[in-house]
Amino acid sequence: MKEYRSELFLLASALLIGALGGYLYLNKSDITTAQSAVAKVEIQKPVLKYGYDVNQHHFESYPIKYGSFIGDILAAQDVSYNKILELEKKAEETFSLRKIMAGKDITFVKKSECIAPQSFIYAPDLFTYYEYYFGDSISVRKGEVPFDECTEFVTGTIRAGSTLSEALGEKGLGIAMADQLEDALAQVYFPHAQPGDQFKIIFKQKYIEGAPVGSGGILAASYKSGNSESFGFYYENEKYQGYYDVEGTPNKKTFLRAPVKASRISSYFNPNRLHPVLKVRRAHLGTDYAAPRGTEIFSVADGIITHRSYTKGNGNYVKIKHDGTYQSQYLHMSKFKSGLRVGSRVKQGEVIGYVGSTGLATGPHVCFRFWKNGRQVNHLRENFPPLDPMPAESLPDYYEVRDEYLRFFNTVPYENETEVVFASMKQP
Repeated sequence: MKEYRSELFLLASALLIGALGGYLYLNKSDITTAQSAVAKVEIQKPVLKYGYDVNQHHFESYPIKYGSFIGDILAAQDVSYNKILELEKKAEETFSLRKIMAGKDITFVKKSECIAPQSFIYAPDLFTYYEYYFGDSISVRKGEVPFDECTEFVTGTIRAGSTLSEALGEKGLGIAMADQLEDALAQVYFPHAQPGDQFKIIFKQKYIEGAPVGSGGILAASYKSGNSESFGFYYENEKYQGYYDVEGTPNKKTFLRAPVKASRISSYFNPNRLHPVLKVRRAHLGTDYAAPRGTEIFSVADGIITHRSYTKGNGNYVKIKHDGTYQSQYLHMSKFKSGLRVGSRVKQGEVIGYVGSTGLATGPHVCFRFWKNGRQVNHLRENFPPLDPMPAESLPDYYEVRDEYLRFFNTVPYENETEVVFASMKQP
């Protein structure tokens, strides 16, 4: 955590200077002693792509269509049948050709545009690629795409009629950041977010060739709703890892407040609700969370699956026993998570299925039901105990980390208290 503390000092400096002169981008290597200008002859370094010099190679992207075969694609590039067989066998040790997914591209690498390729590249994600070489020998290797990681800070406000995800979207941050914020501030129930609620976030941002490609995780966050302010600070040592509040208590609770992230409540627990499909008064002993079809559904706590089935009313559903007191149920799934069966043990936050509208449902959502001592209750009114606090011997070091973040938060106000400030600091 020590490197984060030095970064916070520089980040705070950037914000103060930025408030006077606008946006500032700091690089630690730029903070050097002044030197006399000396003429230097610099040797230009090659620009590499997947380990190849871009000035000496030609790259061609080829889309993998559904129903196509890698062997046929390679044969059309004049790769011999024997080489294809050898490459397929060699790939099993690293990344099988059968794992290459339709809908993505492969990139052929050639010495020049008019000759046969010597290899092709497949990138399953933004940060990893596999090189399949079939030139004078056969080999398959895994490579990592180089990226820069910056410590950044942002403030924001939830506007009337908007959600947390939309407020983050206004700042150029995606839904993944909303998910991370829900983890960092698990004590805040975001489906109840109100217009005017505000947040501050210190986070890691990854860049590839200057373009943002994803968050590296939240380091600290604060959330203000009315007169209430909540904090989450990331801390880890040899025994503990996660987000903690000001007192050193884990923000993570024994039960999650919702089984889906970045959702909204479309129907509350109501003993006398008008059923939207049957059009009759019928008790709704659950809470409906509307979310796009296919959204991941999580178990709200550790437990054992007791039901994984389908009924006309519930659609695809899963029921989990957590202990001798509590059980939970998840209805209307589009499909179950593969590999889970009755008797399977699941952990808190583990995916158990995906949002759908099977059974008696008018749209994609998950109806979440909760039992306490055999009786269905409104889980939103349950006061779940927190997890055990950090032991006393770990608190002094945690407080040191916490205080660094708090000092930084105190240097910048929430968004509606001044104009928006956004700073970035690149690590060495």
